[in-house]
Amino acid sequence: MRKISLISIVMLIVSIPTFAGGILTNTNQHVSFLRMLARGASIDIDGVYSNPAGLAFLPEDGLYLSLNGQSAYQTRNIKATFPLFIEDGNTRYYKGKASAPFIPSFQGAYKKGDWTISGSFAVVGGGGKASFDDGLGMFDSMVMGQVHTISGGQITSNMYSINSAMDGSQFIYGVQLGLSYQVNDWLGVFAGGRMNYFTGGYEGFLTATAHSNIPTYGGMELVGIDLDCDQTGWGLTPILGADVKLGKWNIGLKYEFMTSLNLENKTKKAEVRAMGTAMGDEGNPLADYKDGVNTPSDIPALLTAAVGYEFLPTLRATLEYHHFFDKAAGMANDKQKALKHGTHEILIGAEWDIAKQLTISGGYQRTDYGLADDFQSDISFSCDSYSLGFGAAIKMTKHLTMNIAYFWTNYDDYTKKISETTKNVYSRTNKVFGLGVDYKF
Repeated sequence: MRKISLISIVMLIVSIPTFAGGILTNTNQHVSFLRMLARGASIDIDGVYSNPAGLAFLPEDGLYLSLNGQSAYQTRNIKATFPLFIEDGNTRYYKGKASAPFIPSFQGAYKKGDWTISGSFAVVGGGGKASFDDGLGMFDSMVMGQVHTISGGQITSNMYSINSAMDGSQFIYGVQLGLSYQVNDWLGVFAGGRMNYFTGGYEGFLTATAHSNIPTYGGMELVGIDLDCDQTGWGLTPILGADVKLGKWNIGLKYEFMTSLNLENKTKKAEVRAMGTAMGDEGNPLADYKDGVNTPSDIPALLTAAVGYEFLPTLRATLEYHHFFDKAAGMANDKQKALKHGTHEILIGAEWDIAKQLTISGGYQRTDYGLADDFQSDISFSCDSYSLGFGAAIKMTKHLTMNIAYFWTNYDDYTKKISETTKNVYSRTNKVFGLGVDYKF
């Protein structure tokens, strides 16, 4: 039996995309981000993530708490063209759905004089379940090519049927702790870290079965693949920050170091079969996903810089930049080397206190991943995008504020040309709703 080139098939259900931010990072850790986006110069409880050094300038001593919940829904669609597909134009459509009905996050800060200690718990990457009920194009085309080869061309694509499906869940939970210090009237600094824990579960199968009326091969399983794999891993992220407060201007800076993260397989089944015979360990394309094997999945370093300005006591705006150092982070099969550059993000947002109890806000984000064909595949694809968000902060009492927001992303289609007769067009959608409460004791 020839080796089936499935070396990255497992990752097609591993790659559940983030809902806002870089390739592997969720930046939407507070509902205030959804309603304004550019929060890197914030001096409020959401700054625990977005601008931790700014916590040194919280207006009053005391305890600040925030609890947030978000619901996120994505679609991931692939339009695949392959010469052995029997549909019109040799084209098939594959639809995937990723959902996270509830993404929780918690932030807390305690300020005493010049010092502020802060902490948070959030889903910092992934955050849902993805399903492709009809499999994926790369799966089907790979197997169709293999069937053609092992049968010496005697079995054509109209002589058998393919049944496949796959789903998986991926979460990176983060617990952050740090300390902010007000150096003087205009400078605050921060040092801290985040412990990240990855957990994921993935299941998939494919069977290519000859039609019962086909001579010799009738009813036979031509090719079969079964996968049942869990992965876990953890890593630490050191974080530094600074905040410069100059009158109506505020500048927030943050740097998160790269997190070394290796995922260990806990595999119940990873089997490839041809003509009913299971392939051995030697040369097995799923060998990297056998039980106990580790796969690199580093969280890239992140630099954020934001400038906020208070036009009026009731009107504020922020311009922000993010850079994810994706090319320096280890990924499966070193695919990060194919990227043209790390992720660039430009964000702008504004908020207006239209009444003493009500603030409305909106924002825009443009994301450029530096994508290249060798980085993209059915198993893991990204699309450049722009995002819009809007919402409100409602002061329920002197101490209690409720944030509500809606956020959606518009993606650019990405076309990957594999050969003169084979190409894939990748597309996505993303919608997030958030509700949270902030409380000052």
